[in-house]
Amino acid sequence: QVQLVESGGGLVQHGGSLRLSCAASGDISRINAMGWYRQAPGKQRELVATIIRRGNTRYADSVKGRFTISRDNTKNTVYLQMNSLKPEDTAVYYCKAPDRYGLSDYWGQGTQVTVSS
Repeated sequence: QVQLVESGGGLVQHGGSLRLSCAASGDISRINAMGWYRQAPGKQRELVATIIRRGNTRYADSVKGRFTISRDNTKNTVYLQMNSLKPEDTAVYYCKAPDRYGLSDYWGQGTQVTVSS
């Protein structure tokens, strides 16, 4: 099993920045890719960004150029640097790591990000 714990959410003004962290613990060998998803009130959960162990990344079009995902494999931690935040970025942000052997995905508990206009 793998446990994911997010931190770094909060309230920020339009145009501000936040950095989210997701620390993985447990049987780390079961995961490779890690990613961030978000869910706004009344909307489906959506992909924000993903990164694999060797560093390849993928972003949702809505965050390209503003958000940067990175990871520190020595700390089993993935980060999401969010710049130029907009009110529409307001959501609960979740960390996810698929199990590489096909078991259920691992999810964190979520961290709230609120961007005021």
